[in-house]
Amino acid sequence: MPAADALFILTGGRRPHPDVEAWFTGDGMRLLAQPWFERLRASGGDVRELMHDHCPTACVQDAAFAYVGAYAAHVNVGFFHGADLPDPARLLTGSGKRMRHVKVKWGEPVDEAALGALIAAAYADIKARLKGA
Repeated sequence: MPAADALFILTGGRRPHPDVEAWFTGDGMRLLAQPWFERLRASGGDVRELMHDHCPTACVQDAAFAYVGAYAAHVNVGFFHGADLPDPARLLTGSGKRMRHVKVKWGEPVDEAALGALIAAAYADIKARLKGA
């Protein structure tokens, strides 16, 4: 079972969160990020959202499990416990102790099934961490 001591706690999440909704009224890369955040939201009825470090972030209870970030040339779909997720398609990048992300770029193919599986795994992982807390 994943370690509960590694939870990243953020308070103030709700669904929908007006700050998250406002973020998606922007254009450019935010439009590319939106469907992936919708997938995070759809993970379960207990998913809450908020803005953290200028990025829409998905939580279960107060424990963050994923975010989307929009940058000049790409979108990150990031996972707070990504280093512990199964990634047979090798989509995850990053070398930190815990976090990993997937870069999504306009006009470049993305393995939607594999990224969807990472989202599902991140949700299941945070649920297991919370159960062990």
